[in-house]
Amino acid sequence: MLHSNRFIRSAFISTIALSIVSSIPVLAADSNEPKLILQITVDALRGDLPTRFLDNMGEGGFRYLLDNGIVYTNAHYQHANTETVVGHVSLATGATPSVHGMIGNVWFDRNKDRSVYNIEDGNYHLLTAGGGVDSSTEIDVTQKVAKSDGRSPLTILTSTISDEITTAYNGQSKVYSVSIKDRGAVSLAGEYGKAFWFSKTTAGFVTSDYYFDKYPDWVEKWNKNSPTQKYHNKFWAPLKRKDQYFFASEQDTSYKLDFANFGERFPHPYGPSDDKYFTTKLTLSPAGDDLTLDFSKALIKNENIGRNSVPDYLAISFSATDYVIHVYGPSSKEAEDNLLRLDRTLAKLFSYIDETIGLDNTLIVLSADHGAPDAPGHLHNLGGKKAHYFNLDTLKNSGAFSRLETKFGIGESLFKLYSHPYIYLDHQLIEMQKLDIKAVQQAVAKEVEKINGIEYAVSSRAIEEGKLANSRIMQQVTNNHHSLRSGDIYLIFSPNVYINDFDGLQVASVHGSPWRYDTHVPIIFAGAGLKGQTISREVAPYDIAPTISNYLGITYPSGATGTVLKEVVETSKTAQ
Repeated sequence: MLHSNRFIRSAFISTIALSIVSSIPVLAADSNEPKLILQITVDALRGDLPTRFLDNMGEGGFRYLLDNGIVYTNAHYQHANTETVVGHVSLATGATPSVHGMIGNVWFDRNKDRSVYNIEDGNYHLLTAGGGVDSSTEIDVTQKVAKSDGRSPLTILTSTISDEITTAYNGQSKVYSVSIKDRGAVSLAGEYGKAFWFSKTTAGFVTSDYYFDKYPDWVEKWNKNSPTQKYHNKFWAPLKRKDQYFFASEQDTSYKLDFANFGERFPHPYGPSDDKYFTTKLTLSPAGDDLTLDFSKALIKNENIGRNSVPDYLAISFSATDYVIHVYGPSSKEAEDNLLRLDRTLAKLFSYIDETIGLDNTLIVLSADHGAPDAPGHLHNLGGKKAHYFNLDTLKNSGAFSRLETKFGIGESLFKLYSHPYIYLDHQLIEMQKLDIKAVQQAVAKEVEKINGIEYAVSSRAIEEGKLANSRIMQQVTNNHHSLRSGDIYLIFSPNVYINDFDGLQVASVHGSPWRYDTHVPIIFAGAGLKGQTISREVAPYDIAPTISNYLGITYPSGATGTVLKEVVETSKTAQ
């Protein structure tokens, strides 16, 4: 009995000691740890674009990264659907869509019997009344799919690098993410961070009650200052003289989208601030990145980012490049001017970081969620013949439906919907007709693949049974497959062929393919005493999250498939 009491008393004392120790604030384990992890994502920044217009760029932006950073020139995604949320979540998790679950900006949810937007969540709502999507003015068709203004990260199936930073430092790290796009912000904030994005309906940055019960005072003040008013009746005009542009002698530009009188050529008028498309035009131009920078600087100041005893994390996703490329194409004077202005924006950001936190105290990583194809019109101007836009009506006119009807007794009704990049079949109808789903998938894939402009049609059953060719493209399709979210047939259009219809708007360029122009992105690590070097071996953006984890000595995101970029961690040890 005495021995037992001694054991109980010892255990009780140990428990008390443990509780005291656990209540002591966790300090950084290594004094050489950075004060800030700054993860920059430039939406649609194809891998060649940071250097394509470098001659016209100044100091402190891309040049700072390229001269002082560890630059990976051969980074490619290994999944097939190179869309925004897919890339952002892959950057955040270090995993492919088959693991993290975000297989597209939109997918068909068979349990709900409707298409769903990637981060929509009816259990949460925007803190700003009326700050959600206005379907009458919204040109991002994926946004229109959502049935609620609520947004959360809960559809992401694995942890993110920001989650692992939060848990490693016991919640003491400040974790934030900012973007014009909600999916750009939410993806990188993860489950435990805070996300802000731009509302075109309220002309300010918003968030949902998943993250806050109410806005911080500084956010309310920033929005009340009407930050978009400075663009009232102003123009997006060229930064340089016409003869200084690489694309100074543009030929036919009729393929460019003239949205709401924004125009095919410079200067592009924003119009009055009370125009219903005013804020949309801002997002289709460098103004979107300027607003993102201004808000991010306010966040750094008011939340005291980088002033912590442990590393903080800030993700900034600049969205303008993606919108500009959609509207004008990547090989346009607009895309060129936008990148020159983004260069200035990055220079301002790095200067502010250096003044407030110190670049030597900040680990910077810059990458992109996907690349972009050249517009067929531009390629035609160069003499190309094969590039073209694909019309889904081609499916109806190909004869595929009638041949399927001959085979199964039903044709067009087999198709429930197309949601890029998947064809979803009507499973209920197939069951009612007592047809074999595998046989139907295979027959549909075979018929669709005959159509000019479609390179491959891959059935989900073939993916799941591992019956695909041993090729890079087929591995990318497999890496994109999630059994509960992916469709029945994965469509891959031929190179430089894609659907350009955004709910009636005929845009110039659309990404989302497994071809190299869409998978190629930059990866650059800089700051924190790293020494500049250029690496040409092939790497993947999934490597970024594990590299940050290894650099900090913390747990990797739960589903991470990427590998550690040795140059970053080895150079950091040498610097220390």
